[in-house]
Amino acid sequence: MDENQRLAALRWAEDKAQQLFDAIEAKGLIAPGRSESAVEKDIYALAARDFGVEKHWHKRIVRAGINTLTIAADNPPVIDILADDMVFIDLGPVFDSWEADVGRTYVLGDAPEKHRLNADLPRHFEKLRDHFDTHPDITGAELFTEAERLAEADGWLWGGQIAGHLVGEFPHYRIPGDKDLYRISPHNPSRMRDPDASRHRKYWILEVHLVNPDRSWGGFYERLLLPEPN
Repeated sequence: MDENQRLAALRWAEDKAQQLFDAIEAKGLIAPGRSESAVEKDIYALAARDFGVEKHWHKRIVRAGINTLTIAADNPPVIDILADDMVFIDLGPVFDSWEADVGRTYVLGDAPEKHRLNADLPRHFEKLRDHFDTHPDITGAELFTEAERLAEADGWLWGGQIAGHLVGEFPHYRIPGDKDLYRISPHNPSRMRDPDASRHRKYWILEVHLVNPDRSWGGFYERLLLPEPN
């Protein structure tokens, strides 16, 4: 498979994952009084029934309230969604052996600062994508630093230990080489556009995790780090 085919497959998988998000919203799965685990189980069933998803390359993540401060590797106690919560969902479905990784945040209630943070998530993604596009030799560490800078400039804290990672054919984590070089983090001094250890082009997921200054809630957003298709 050539690079154009790989790119088309990744875009197709992400589009399917975004359709799954649309279905989650249409069915009203995110609602006050529901537990995070109940929402997660409903997403699993919906993905299998309506989208034919049999594998997820990472655990399905539903985080509400104080749990929106946690990262993917954490396993915080399950809590119920409250009427004024921030809630984020992080999905990793596999479609025909191609990984998707998408995240969205939802605001329940009318709190202006929560809505401001939620609006900043895709805006920061676009700014970071523009920064990546205009810096052809950028390293993973440098893009992570820019993500932290943008968060601080808008009055937020950066919530993650990384700002993204590689994605590709399932399972991408078996790609040989130093795993730090496959993350957007302070520990990656390599150029993001360098090929991977198999000499393939790297395709990146860009994550934005913003947290309010008193560390009581946050939001999360992620997508492929690619230009918008023509």
